[in-house]
Amino acid sequence: MTADMRERLIVGLDVPTVREAEAIVRKLDDEVTFYKIGYQLAFAGGLDFARELAKSGRKVFLDMKLLDIDNTVASAVENIVKMGMTMLTLHAYPKAMKAAVAAASGSDLCLLGVTVLTSMDEQDMMDAGYEYDPHTLVLRRAEQARIAGMGGIVCSAEEASAVRRIVGPDMAVVTPGIRPAGADKGDQKRVMTPADALRAGASHLVVARPIVKADDPRAAARAILAEMATVK
Repeated sequence: MTADMRERLIVGLDVPTVREAEAIVRKLDDEVTFYKIGYQLAFAGGLDFARELAKSGRKVFLDMKLLDIDNTVASAVENIVKMGMTMLTLHAYPKAMKAAVAAASGSDLCLLGVTVLTSMDEQDMMDAGYEYDPHTLVLRRAEQARIAGMGGIVCSAEEASAVRRIVGPDMAVVTPGIRPAGADKGDQKRVMTPADALRAGASHLVVARPIVKADDPRAAARAILAEMATVK
């Protein structure tokens, strides 16, 4: 069961340099096979590193949260397909999702719609000018992603159960903001433990700081995988 969970645990390489990312991957060795690369590392040589990880047989979740005019989104997706990435995020705006789905057609790239960032709560949404509370907007965007033909959704584990009911059993539900019991929440406001997130309907868990900042990242990853494996 733990081996199966390696396909569902995504370690966020949220570090400032490729050298540090390489060190983490070495420490985790074959304990982890799936990694997320976001803005911080991407702009420090992380895109080339992402290609290297993919060539080595590891899976890569490229967290770029794309949003632009349709043609630009489509062109970006076409190039990302060529990189051999496993997952790619874009903001769940209907036109952007439609353009991305068309561009990725025939490939194995799983497109994920970002609903509402897990660092945002209701007050943050109001401050940004949204008329919906986080939960309502997440569900609205999940439905739009399903209609657009996206491969999955990124949402808080708190919304995973409701999202799963909307998108059905086949779409991925990827949940960041995962924190083992007793871990520091950091700047995340909507968090959940690994086991509870899986029970809520998540297909994949994104864990960064609790692993990459741990004194022993390998042991931290192993403990999370063991907790995940308790979920039937």
